[in-house]
Amino acid sequence: MSQKTAKKELSPIDIYKLLPKTNCKECNQENCMAFATKVVARETSIDLCKPLQKPEHTKNSNLLHEMLKPPVKEVTIGIGDKACKVGGKLVMYRHEFTYFNPTAIAIDVTDEMTEAEIVSRVKSAETFSYEYIGNTLKLDLIAVRSTSCDADKFKNCVKKVSEITVMPLILCALNATVLEAGLMMIPKARPLLYAATLTNWKEMAELSIMYNCPLVASAPNDLNGLVSLAKTLQAYGVQDLILDPGTFFGDDLADTLNNFTMLRRAATKAGDELTGFPLLGLPLAIWSNKGDLADDLVRWREAYVAGMLITRFTDIVILHSTEGWVQLPNVILRQNIYTDPRKPVAVAAGLKEFGTPDENSPIFFTSNFALTYYTVAADLESSKINAYLLIVDAEGSAIDSGVAGRKLTAEKVADAIKATGIENKVKHRKIIIPGKASRISGEIEELSGWKVLVGPRDSSEIAKYLIDKWQQ
Repeated sequence: MSQKTAKKELSPIDIYKLLPKTNCKECNQENCMAFATKVVARETSIDLCKPLQKPEHTKNSNLLHEMLKPPVKEVTIGIGDKACKVGGKLVMYRHEFTYFNPTAIAIDVTDEMTEAEIVSRVKSAETFSYEYIGNTLKLDLIAVRSTSCDADKFKNCVKKVSEITVMPLILCALNATVLEAGLMMIPKARPLLYAATLTNWKEMAELSIMYNCPLVASAPNDLNGLVSLAKTLQAYGVQDLILDPGTFFGDDLADTLNNFTMLRRAATKAGDELTGFPLLGLPLAIWSNKGDLADDLVRWREAYVAGMLITRFTDIVILHSTEGWVQLPNVILRQNIYTDPRKPVAVAAGLKEFGTPDENSPIFFTSNFALTYYTVAADLESSKINAYLLIVDAEGSAIDSGVAGRKLTAEKVADAIKATGIENKVKHRKIIIPGKASRISGEIEELSGWKVLVGPRDSSEIAKYLIDKWQQ
């Protein structure tokens, strides 16, 4: 792979120098420097600067877009509201800044499956949904694979899938004639085409250009060949590329992870534009070499390889298994990786009601750390308890760390009692605090004038606590 010098880290001054400096506030910021600061933090877009769009600022506009271009190009698969964006990464490691565009997870169907099996798998992928810390986790893509190498079968399969789902598609065939037969069924849907290789690249490039589709460049375990292929495809006119360095198992798994790492490092650390494209991994490849392994063991291996690829910079993974225990760990892992490390995962402070609480109902409090809040809320809901829950602003800290770091204080609890007006909703003056906040119980009583009851350390014990303590 070629070696280049990575871009220097941008500062707000770098952006400000190229702005019109009108301080017009049309970007909803106080002035151009404030706007530049937001742009560097990727909290707003340079396109919101309307004066910059004027002809006299075209040169500076082009310079800014080049400066702000992410090392890993963003590629869009599909069209409209359901389009899936991949890539767009600015850094190698999430703690350096943040990751954008979570790894897209695809489920495959093949043109040798029965119609009933195709429908079942597509609907399973489309309806997969899991609520996690206030987010709805879903799958993203359907990969339609030609295992028959029959153009008519592939065409009919693509047609069927497109009729039953609006999810973006990946069309997989190494024969350009077969691939085009499927592509003709959805000529304007902008599917991802898999794949251009060292032998079929020209035919695949022509399909990509003709139908305006992103294209996968594939050279398994050959990084130099992959970079050369990407260079050739770009020169031919294909701009939206995704790289497939190959997914291997067993003793070769280390090579797989190393290849993905080297590609992402070359793009983000060395500034190598030929490697600056999203990466695709194929955990489903394990099914082609399962041998005598039991299906559940293959699924387990597919699941952990998918997780390893998600952590190793992969922007798209294609799975075969539809079982929840394969998918769920990976969508949760993905969600955790793609949260913004610069911002605590927090919910809004305030007052929540569970069930139908009245003037005699108990009052609990918790912090606004999202994981803490949703855990407590789930336990209150599952216990069918009628109660009030006071959510105190702890700057996104959990109970124990918030108390220890003075992010969650007795003053904040007392202020929350006043601010939410809970005093007007109940006759009693008792509040149940988390067991992990027991050290500030005395201060809360002193500042609020309320009686403090120290509750359980784990919210799963709330129902039993109410029976033992509150009802008595």
